[in-house]
Amino acid sequence: MTDFAVGPRVLLRRLRELMAEPLEAQTRLDRIVAEIARNMVAEVCSLYVLRADEVLELYATEGLNPSAVHLASLRVGQGLVGTIAASARTLNLPEAEKHPAFRYLPETGEEAFSSFLGVPVLRAGRTLGVLTVQNKTKRVYREEELEAMQTVSMVLAEMMASGDLANLSRAGIELDMRRPITFEGAAISDGVGLGYVVLHEPRIVVTNLFAEDVDLESARLHDALGHLRISIDDMLNRDEIAADGEHRAVLEAYRMFAHDTGWVRRLEEAVQNGLTAEGAVEKVQNDTRARMIHVADPYIRERMNDFDDLANRLLRQLVGGGRDALLVADDNVIVARTMGAAELLDYPRDRIRGLVLEDGAITSHISIVARAMGIPVTGQTRGVVSMSENGDAIIVDGDEGRVHLRPPADLETLYAEKVRFRAKRQELYQALRDKPARTRDGIDVRLMMNAGLVVDMSQMEASGADGIGLFRTELQFMVASTFPRADRQEELYREVIEKADGKPILFRTLDIGGDKVLPYFRNAPHEENPAMGWRAIRLTLDRQGLFRTQIRALLRAARGQKLSIMLPMVTEITEIEQARDLIEREESYLKRHGYDLPSEIRIGVMLEVPSLIWQMDRLSGLVDFISVGSNDLFQFIMATDRGNPMVGNRFDSLSCTFLRALRHIVRDCERLSIPLSLCGEMASRPIMALALAGIGFRTLSMSAASIGPVKAAFRDVELKDLSDKLNAAIDHSDKQDIRAFLADYAETNGLTL
Repeated sequence: MTDFAVGPRVLLRRLRELMAEPLEAQTRLDRIVAEIARNMVAEVCSLYVLRADEVLELYATEGLNPSAVHLASLRVGQGLVGTIAASARTLNLPEAEKHPAFRYLPETGEEAFSSFLGVPVLRAGRTLGVLTVQNKTKRVYREEELEAMQTVSMVLAEMMASGDLANLSRAGIELDMRRPITFEGAAISDGVGLGYVVLHEPRIVVTNLFAEDVDLESARLHDALGHLRISIDDMLNRDEIAADGEHRAVLEAYRMFAHDTGWVRRLEEAVQNGLTAEGAVEKVQNDTRARMIHVADPYIRERMNDFDDLANRLLRQLVGGGRDALLVADDNVIVARTMGAAELLDYPRDRIRGLVLEDGAITSHISIVARAMGIPVTGQTRGVVSMSENGDAIIVDGDEGRVHLRPPADLETLYAEKVRFRAKRQELYQALRDKPARTRDGIDVRLMMNAGLVVDMSQMEASGADGIGLFRTELQFMVASTFPRADRQEELYREVIEKADGKPILFRTLDIGGDKVLPYFRNAPHEENPAMGWRAIRLTLDRQGLFRTQIRALLRAARGQKLSIMLPMVTEITEIEQARDLIEREESYLKRHGYDLPSEIRIGVMLEVPSLIWQMDRLSGLVDFISVGSNDLFQFIMATDRGNPMVGNRFDSLSCTFLRALRHIVRDCERLSIPLSLCGEMASRPIMALALAGIGFRTLSMSAASIGPVKAAFRDVELKDLSDKLNAAIDHSDKQDIRAFLADYAETNGLTL
């Protein structure tokens, strides 16, 4: 016999009954493979489960030698079963022994069987095992039989994910689903965090797979599809969506895919075969993810990713699911492919222990905000999202750029000790809080703090910062759902000034654009290179109402106080002149209407565009101070996209080339008597802060968490000796490894970096 005995709906109904019975895990597996074999009129049905050591172990069989269970095994890529696991593709063979990957396992007694059908057991696109059926006669299994096997494999995948099979392993054997994994990435924000995984874009876990009423499930599916299509239409009809441009093109593609007849037909067929509406979406989504593995063409991959995103949206329509419910513990580590700075601020800081990004670079804005919040971060940890499950134990090592997923107990103990050690060092830094950053040879360096929200201000006193060297006003805009009104801005700035308690603050005017996108900002153009496009001072001079509203709020908030305003991304002197004119107009307006004004207004620029280096003489008398934005300046000098992990770490900011450029700025400012500081992330690590002081910087601004370690390093160094040797090294050769030089100097002189 080769006929399919009954349809997949009947098979699913029988499996549902088996899942409900109070059976031991092995007995349940044995009954499941026997039921599949009977239903498909197959002489053999076998389940292989992927172990942590990349070996597929036979876990259950009907028709092969039962004594081979838990003894027979194949490596991934070995034999037909290993080939399916490696490729995540189905094999449907009328004469299995003729396939080049065929491997004979004598302990199973399978040589008598000719036809073979094997499907990968997939969950979230990840292979957990392989399910096979075999017959003695030569045949090609029909489409409905393949459909039944793929559907059953979903049930088995959920059994594996739930941990039901863990106790069936031999001592010392771990299943792949639960094995410890270490990821090597990039160290982005110092610190160590121990906690439990929270997936930033959580997968919807489908637990209700079996349909009680097919007609009802079909109606649920079509109702959810209708809501999905309406939601996309609503997005397209919003005022902030331009009539053309990339964002609209993406949404138009979504609308097209949401009406794709092939996709909808596959969903309907899965429901007719006995799955719930959400089970059908999960099955079709698994098939799509498996195909993604083999697609090289980036355009096609992007289209398949669109279907994957649509499926997630559809699942949320069907079963809901939100982020807040996932923060069930106090020790949460967010795991994400990528995320925006505003999204991080959505999470309660007191319950976040770390952040892991598959993308991310040390100077990306999400990294800057995480450092400001004191959150350990690793980036460029490829594959961590697909290997993680919500609730998995995880360790983030922001010092070394490592992530330990499901770590063994001894490793957790070691890291817990490391956390205690760091806490002791923090006590040392705390003891230095009220002491100056004065070197051993009596040179003072001012250590300022970078901030962006009122909540950051509490860290100023705790860290012993001398003031705020950079207040990023755009963060208020990024966390708001609409443009903050003038009175709300004024309220924020006044609260910040009050909390600073007389210490200086440099307010940077709005710096949006590039990778800082406001979702409510209308008609923002698509740019091929937004980092060098319409952003910061360029945008605000074109949108003068936006700039004047912010300036008016700052002037009113600082009444009777000193106010320092810093202009970002300045390229030409004319931009400063235009900005000064607008500031003076707002000052005159407030004065005419009887408002109290700041006691002193200082206007400065961020030097982050290289062209300004050759206009320094013209800056004298036009600006009251200069602050180097080392992140963008390094990006533009080295032509290195700081947010691109492929090149973001290609060049070292401690290179002779970049240090010479910074030293040139220092010497020009000394010659012109222009106050100078540096407020980029370069100042946040002791080794870099020492280099900056060595070439002449005397005011540095950094994250609050960095002030203690940097101050401790300065108090131990003879700065003139370091400066003489460092400048000689910079002048010596382009091949001089300055980072290695500083590390050697620190070791020789007993400095802790």
